[in-house]
Amino acid sequence: MLSGATWRNGPPPPTDHGGLLGRVFLTRVIEPGDETGGRWVRELGVDRVVRRLRQRGEPLPGVSRKRWAGLLARAERADPRRDLAVAQESGVRFVCPGDAEWPGQLDDLGDTRPLGLWVRGTADLRLWALRSVALVGARACTEYGAFMAATLAAGLAEKGWIVVSGGAYGIDGAAHRGALGAGGATVAVLACGVDRPYPRGHAGLIGRIAEQGIVVGELPPGEHPTPSRFILRNRVIAALTRGTVVVEAAHRSGSLATVRAAHRLGRHTMGVPGPATSGLSAGVHELLRQDAVLVTDADEIVELVGDMGELAPERRGPVLPRDLLDPAVRQVLAALPARKAAHPDAIARTAQTTPDDAIAKLYELRALGYVERHGDGWKLTRQAVISVRGGADVR
Repeated sequence: MLSGATWRNGPPPPTDHGGLLGRVFLTRVIEPGDETGGRWVRELGVDRVVRRLRQRGEPLPGVSRKRWAGLLARAERADPRRDLAVAQESGVRFVCPGDAEWPGQLDDLGDTRPLGLWVRGTADLRLWALRSVALVGARACTEYGAFMAATLAAGLAEKGWIVVSGGAYGIDGAAHRGALGAGGATVAVLACGVDRPYPRGHAGLIGRIAEQGIVVGELPPGEHPTPSRFILRNRVIAALTRGTVVVEAAHRSGSLATVRAAHRLGRHTMGVPGPATSGLSAGVHELLRQDAVLVTDADEIVELVGDMGELAPERRGPVLPRDLLDPAVRQVLAALPARKAAHPDAIARTAQTTPDDAIAKLYELRALGYVERHGDGWKLTRQAVISVRGGADVR
């Protein structure tokens, strides 16, 4: 099959080789994610499907005459050579299944696999997808969500991972900017033609992604997005990557479709927790109660999606001075009440040791400034009350 790279720097091929023009034709006729159309291609082959559409024959299996008429109307207007020429003028190439640059993990989508991908950017999509993570979430995100998305993306970029998202406002945009800001790589998967950035307010961002990363889409040049195309685009994000992280999402957020698709495909699914009172975290929290894994930084994400041995560092609180004490001495220290003196016998009982042993350790603690004598009893010093009780949170 002819690779998109073959004609990237030259004119479109004058004749069809292995279905390239046919697949370009079908991207203009069949909607992304159309399982019926994908089955036609798998069972009949690209050439036969294209001929039936061009010759306006009997409907192919599984469609009504009304829908077939709509497909024929699209086919009548389709001009794959023109689409390839327009794409070339915009620095866009078309990558087919079987090409060297085709990401093999997209084949996991079965009959909903893209017919091909329009790719803008010089990097190799297949190589980048091998070490990629999706970061998605709400468009109307909070400052917390935007901060977490940018921070996670920057952390992943610094570790050599590719950040994939949808180019939208909110979490998507924050993720792309975080990766770019860290000098890393990012991929935007659009629900429209890659020569027509959407949303328009992100034209500059998407242009920057095309220069430093890759912009990808299933739809031919000039095509505009629709609500259904946004949802179907999410399956490509899920399939391209090793795992999907949802940063913020309400119960009805479209970004949840990405993580559900990732789960169906056997990819890692992750969620970033937010305030329990935030409606924008409600969808994420529901995922975390099911199969998603809670993550809070890039190390935890890489531990899941990376190679064996790429473990997140052990999480520990600050080391307190009392942590350096011998365990038996700490036990005696913990046996002293917070605000009054105690007799050595009472301290020994609480510490489960003998009075002589308790007294010996109390003198050791006095030398370290933790306790002081009060008549026949012993009491914590003021500084010990602050450091021991405040740090230990035991009473």
